[in-house]
Amino acid sequence: MLIGRDRERERVGGVLVGARSGRSGAVVIRGEAGIGKTSLIDRIAADAKDMLLVRGAGVESETELPFSGLHLMLYPHAERFDALPGQQAAALRSAFGLASGQVSDRFLIGAATLTLLSELAADRPVLCLVDDAQWLDPASLDALLFAARRLGADPIAMIFTVRDAAVPFPDHGLDVVRLEGLDRTDAQDLVDAHAPGLTVPVRERLLDEAGGNPLALIELASALESHEARHAGPLPVGGQIGGRVQEAFRLQLVGMPEATRLLLLVVAADGTADLGVVLRAAETLGLGAADLGPAEEARLVVLDGTEVRFRHPLIRAVTYQNAAHHQRIAVHGALARTLGGDEHADRRAWHLAAAATGPDESVAAELERAARRAGDRGGTAAVAAAYERAARLSTDAEGKARRLVHAARAAYDAGRPDSATRLAEEAAHLTGEDAVIAEATFVRAQVAYERTSPAADAELALEGAALIVDSDPEQAVSMLTEAVWSARDAGAHELVGNAVELLRKAQVPAGSDKALVVGGLIAYGRLAGGSAGGVASMRAFVEATRAGGVDGLVERVIAGYLGLITADDLAATALLDDLAAETRAQGALGWLPYVLEPLAIGRLLLGDLHGAESAAAEGLSLAADIGMDMQVTALQCVTIRMESDAERSRSLAPDVLRRAELMPANAALASWGLGLHDLADGQAEAALEHLDAVCSGPARHDVLIRAVPDHAEAAVRAGRPDLARKHLPAFEAWAAATSFTALVSRCRALLSDGDDADEHYRAALSLHGDRAYDAARTRLLYGEWLRRRRRRTEARGELTSALDAFDRLGAERWAERARAELEALGDRPAARAGDADPLKRLTPQELQVVRLAATGLSNREIAAQLYLSPRTVGHHLYKAYPKIGVTRRMELARLVSVI
Repeated sequence: MLIGRDRERERVGGVLVGARSGRSGAVVIRGEAGIGKTSLIDRIAADAKDMLLVRGAGVESETELPFSGLHLMLYPHAERFDALPGQQAAALRSAFGLASGQVSDRFLIGAATLTLLSELAADRPVLCLVDDAQWLDPASLDALLFAARRLGADPIAMIFTVRDAAVPFPDHGLDVVRLEGLDRTDAQDLVDAHAPGLTVPVRERLLDEAGGNPLALIELASALESHEARHAGPLPVGGQIGGRVQEAFRLQLVGMPEATRLLLLVVAADGTADLGVVLRAAETLGLGAADLGPAEEARLVVLDGTEVRFRHPLIRAVTYQNAAHHQRIAVHGALARTLGGDEHADRRAWHLAAAATGPDESVAAELERAARRAGDRGGTAAVAAAYERAARLSTDAEGKARRLVHAARAAYDAGRPDSATRLAEEAAHLTGEDAVIAEATFVRAQVAYERTSPAADAELALEGAALIVDSDPEQAVSMLTEAVWSARDAGAHELVGNAVELLRKAQVPAGSDKALVVGGLIAYGRLAGGSAGGVASMRAFVEATRAGGVDGLVERVIAGYLGLITADDLAATALLDDLAAETRAQGALGWLPYVLEPLAIGRLLLGDLHGAESAAAEGLSLAADIGMDMQVTALQCVTIRMESDAERSRSLAPDVLRRAELMPANAALASWGLGLHDLADGQAEAALEHLDAVCSGPARHDVLIRAVPDHAEAAVRAGRPDLARKHLPAFEAWAAATSFTALVSRCRALLSDGDDADEHYRAALSLHGDRAYDAARTRLLYGEWLRRRRRRTEARGELTSALDAFDRLGAERWAERARAELEALGDRPAARAGDADPLKRLTPQELQVVRLAATGLSNREIAAQLYLSPRTVGHHLYKAYPKIGVTRRMELARLVSVI
């Protein structure tokens, strides 16, 4: 019987109701130790006999073993792995040690977990319960939380329980139910049910002191009912409930025979719950199965077939913490001797480490091998833990430093920046070896990007690269690539120049991918310094990258940016489209948001407003789900530049710009967007203020050079032609170098009169080519100019063409401006019907799914690319079909050219 939890049970049960109706949900149940979290989910599980139960629990002693928690939950369903997409199936098998091979991205296991749960839910609704989730190994927790955040139209309910005052738990984005203490009436009912013999004064004192904590009420009531507790005086006032419950458990342990206590310590240290392992280890200590008897009779442990478990996790904690140090060493040594064979290599290494009494190079080497295995499986947090423990057991300073810097790198990759910095700093202080110091500095640099500023990242990356530019030029180039691009984000042109000087010194093989990178970055350095030179070198880098001459993901993303900076938009967007597809195929989820950011910008610049919105939305969703806070901000800056929702952009802007203040390039992109919204709405003065800040700011020589025509238009409309000319010389030099001269002609038209203006508008239109958005903007301005000169027929033609283009592109505010101009001519163009443009009626994710479905991909293949469940993909298509006027999948093929 579950007393006093009807409200919480109903609330959590709502997730099950949703799952039964095909709507997934996830909830975190929080509360202090003993508050009844496990009892609540036990009851929920009992109420869900119609659902497939997938259950797991975190074990504190197993946090260093990658995917141990996930293995417990999903290995029983290994026969379904074949149904997963190839990359995901291979990653899951590798994580569970069922196959060799490296996992390319730690989040790929999360995608595999999501797909497997969806596969299981095809048979019947799934209930996934995870108790003591705060003690899950980080790799398992990452995978399960990724799945929880990306479930959609699936009959799956996921429930986590988390103990307060334990390690931090990332529950952002999930529903949280907090369990508080029972009220006095329910607490009294619970005490009466478990200790009916208590006298009224003792019961009242217990109710006063227990704070409604069910475990405290039950365990302390039992203790008080004993003769010893009745004469122990009042319960201690103050202190934590958990501490009092632990003391009650400690008293029970003290009453056990010494052999039983030692055997319980084996159970606590083992963590596998495998009775055979426990008894074999116990035998080496002179213990036997009979020694478990008293603990079983006292309900400290529960035996279930081949498993032995503590009745409550606090009993495990008390057992281990209350043992003498020499006993722990003996027990871990016994377990290490017991766990033979390759399948137990990781557990054996950790038991050997726990049994070590001082530096031991052989044990350190075992742990280093465990770290490498964890790395192959994608368990980066476990890699960090193993390398750090190996370092502590190292017998010489150089070996310790080397292992610490490996631990620092893995901690950074695992999303643990504080640990990464601490380990890197310690490694650097232990050694005089340049390579180790350089790598430690590089780790600190990458942490500094988010913790301090992009400029701090650039400074540290420069410092690290300078140490090895002669001895290891290729690694130095990698660091300098980071330095250049971080300095670019910071608008720190002096740091870009410093990095370029070091790049000139790096002796990398001619024709190698590193040589191509060096050439592209040196050329970028010239442009960042205000020179229009270097365009040819940057474009050559883009073309070489497209041709497969550059391998690194970072370098290929930068190549995409360089294409946009040099107005090579089609090549850049094609490169980034291919890179996004490749990144999805490889399962490199952690990289995809970085690719989608410039891809969204490139689509914007090409006038593919729907495609830009789709890419940005996908990147934002993924970045938020995997905790990439800085990238969330960067992508939000892109969304503010979108055309679709000016009011939402304006409401988002203050917070986004505050978070982006150390990233001038991103912040300027958002300000450009705000200026465009104002310009489209006819608020020229407000637009001019935003756009002047962009064109005068530190990122003005980057992609933001392309905001100058908008600045000129705002200045002319505000009656400030003098300001319109302010930034034109720099733009004209860039346009001449990139052959992007159509907008130069538009600017000249705005600043000219009579026949000269007419000539410049016509020149601009002849140069726009297939850039429909830019052409429509020019036609709008030309049409306005023609109307003011009373050339009504010509004006009507240009404005009608502009309106049609804006409607087709989804640029609603510009369409409204064109419509207003036509009305001033006496026309009454009808507002575009909501169903005239099917693409406009799709959400960004629906559009992404339709794009892929139109190419012939199945739901399962689309799900693998977008890291969704196949059922969620089907749900998006189901909603999209009536919006775009199709009834069958095969009809999507005709949309490919439209999309």
